[in-house]
Amino acid sequence: MTKETNKTPSMYPKKTKMQVTIIFFVILVFYLFSMYSTQKEMVGGFGGALGNMYTVIEKFFPPNLAVLSSIWDPMIETIHMAIIATTIAAIITIPLALLSARNVSTLKAVYYINRTFLNLLRTIPDLVLAVIFVGLFGIGVFPGILALIIFSLGILAKLISETIESVDMNPLEAIRASGGSPIQVIWYALVPQVLPQFASLVLYVFEINIRASVVLGYVGAGGIGLVLNQQLGFYNYPNAMTIILFIFVVVIVIEFISSKLREALL
Repeated sequence: MTKETNKTPSMYPKKTKMQVTIIFFVILVFYLFSMYSTQKEMVGGFGGALGNMYTVIEKFFPPNLAVLSSIWDPMIETIHMAIIATTIAAIITIPLALLSARNVSTLKAVYYINRTFLNLLRTIPDLVLAVIFVGLFGIGVFPGILALIIFSLGILAKLISETIESVDMNPLEAIRASGGSPIQVIWYALVPQVLPQFASLVLYVFEINIRASVVLGYVGAGGIGLVLNQQLGFYNYPNAMTIILFIFVVVIVIEFISSKLREALL
């Protein structure tokens, strides 16, 4: 009698294993080379930085708390910029996300055009957008809001379109089969599934916009960043340190509130 041996079939073919192994070692070689070359640069950089660290810190401390009363308005202006930009971007995102979702957009040409457009938006940094709009409209809040709208649109539309693509299609198909219009399909089958994630992502992008609007002020896009840039330009380092600490506290508070709201929604 011949003994039959039970062999567990391999999960991956031998050719696939070989390809994965080769790719792994290629990535490992690139990683080790990058780490080696970067560390050589970092050693010299850290050596000089440590020597100047005490001198730089001494210039910023102690912070001048007397300027707190004068920076509330620019901080509120920064928050307004983030709220307006996030709200407008969230509204514009809805049709773009629907047209960029493979399971909702029926026309392939429209799908690929929207995907390409969103990819183009994400390739342009928010700081570059702010520089362009400041050059067009001058220094102020308006260029910053425009830059944040486009920046937010690229993030929101991609994330929400991917959320739409992962929904359960059975409710959508059921309403279509019963004669529902496209608007009814979206409102009664798609919106209930996507709404919590949509609200959570909008809050997340709002957090990003708070931090981004501070940076945009450096190129004249208004808000607290513009004041911080002015103080650094005038070498008022204690005033600048107060503004930095104030921004830090405000961002932490907003992130805490936003995270609690996201937890409640999800």
